[in-house]
Amino acid sequence: MSSILVDTLGREPHRPQVVEECVGLIDAQVKQKGFLIKGAYSTIKAIKKRFVPEVVDALLDDWLTQIQPHFDKWETPKPSSFSDYIIARSDDVAEDLLKVTDERAEKTSHTTAKKMYKRMRDSAKRNVIEAIPDLAKLIEKHLNGAGVTGNRETGQPAT
Repeated sequence: MSSILVDTLGREPHRPQVVEECVGLIDAQVKQKGFLIKGAYSTIKAIKKRFVPEVVDALLDDWLTQIQPHFDKWETPKPSSFSDYIIARSDDVAEDLLKVTDERAEKTSHTTAKKMYKRMRDSAKRNVIEAIPDLAKLIEKHLNGAGVTGNRETGQPAT
């Protein structure tokens, strides 16, 4: 099965911009959270400035792979914009995106990080759901810029 999302957004020239905008999205989401999340995020960024961009870059292909089945289901009938389609399925999309971090947490040898992740998993899902509208718009913007969301057979751009 082809992964148009990874093949397009996960490659040059789009990948660096997608990573940068995802980091901006995370920054904006954290600003809306409570003191503990803001403090932890600031600490991580102070200790290792490139930590968040590196993690986003490392996980981007896996996240795009999780979104691909939603794109495939949307692409056939195209009943609405891709953003609207994803937003309407925020709970499922969030769960699919968190599968990536769930797998990473299970594989880590850092027991403290694993315990912390398991404690925060439920709130992580709520936070991802809240970010889905902005994430969906980000993805759609880059797909439109790459001419991907148009009709594949005719090559016409999306209307």
